[in-house]
Amino acid sequence: MLIRVGYKIAIEVEQPTPLYTLMEVHPDRRDDVLWSRPALGKTQKDARPFTDVFGNSCQRLVAKPGVTFLGYDAVVEDSGLPDPTYRDAEQISPDQLPDECLTYLLGSRYCETDKLMSRAWQLFGDTEPGWARVQAICDFVNSRLNFSYGFARSTRTALEAYDERVGVCRDFAHLAIAFCRAMNIPARYVNGYMGDIGIEPDPAPMDFNAWFEVYLGDRWHTFDARHNERRIGRIVVARGRDAADVPLLHTFGPHRLQRFEVWTEEHQGALPIEVPHFRRREGSSRYGPPGRSPRDLGQGDNVTYLL
Repeated sequence: MLIRVGYKIAIEVEQPTPLYTLMEVHPDRRDDVLWSRPALGKTQKDARPFTDVFGNSCQRLVAKPGVTFLGYDAVVEDSGLPDPTYRDAEQISPDQLPDECLTYLLGSRYCETDKLMSRAWQLFGDTEPGWARVQAICDFVNSRLNFSYGFARSTRTALEAYDERVGVCRDFAHLAIAFCRAMNIPARYVNGYMGDIGIEPDPAPMDFNAWFEVYLGDRWHTFDARHNERRIGRIVVARGRDAADVPLLHTFGPHRLQRFEVWTEEHQGALPIEVPHFRRREGSSRYGPPGRSPRDLGQGDNVTYLL
């Protein structure tokens, strides 16, 4: 299966503003990217890529005064299978975990394990350790929180989500992560692309999604407390302790969001542009919901194109 993913974002700043982004396909899936249009173009001379401490692919630059457009477009090869299920995956004692897992047992900005520890053991102490315990946590979070984009708040923590009983996908992930860590299960936050592949289409505009991964047995496994089902076509963008580690866009100064468009859907036919060293398939292409062209916002010295 081929999946086309991407975004177009426009921000406006009043003075030169440093920023960095985490919105490209994760390096783990780099070999699956059959075609892509870079997120940053030659118009931005000082843009440069880097890899953060969690292994995510990032870009940093200085936005010029006026409107700056950022964009990414890619076709990714995917198995077309739902998230794998390993019901026999065992919970590992902290003293036996790989060293790199230990940081994912600790509290973080949005996941207050210390404040949720006693609640976690009251709720899940009698569940079977391992896969069944993580699924029980997902079941609880999925039923505890009510989802709505109107409930979005960038400062909401896991404990606040538990108390308020509302949230968006990042809040579902944060609460599940906090409970898992409180039960000594390493858990990390993931954001990425996930479209309506294999399910009824959601009429809401496409957006980036958040889910989480836990370490059981000898590997990391995908779980999703928001949707609470095995889904097709997750494309990871970034991983970290929580959302604070993996902002899609972080500016070191104020900015105004002028445009935000995301697409994730099955791609039918040929790649959008023929590039000799990429594999090619026959047919036609399609992508994403329609949106205003960057040029609808005007041209001139105060507009920077990074598409």
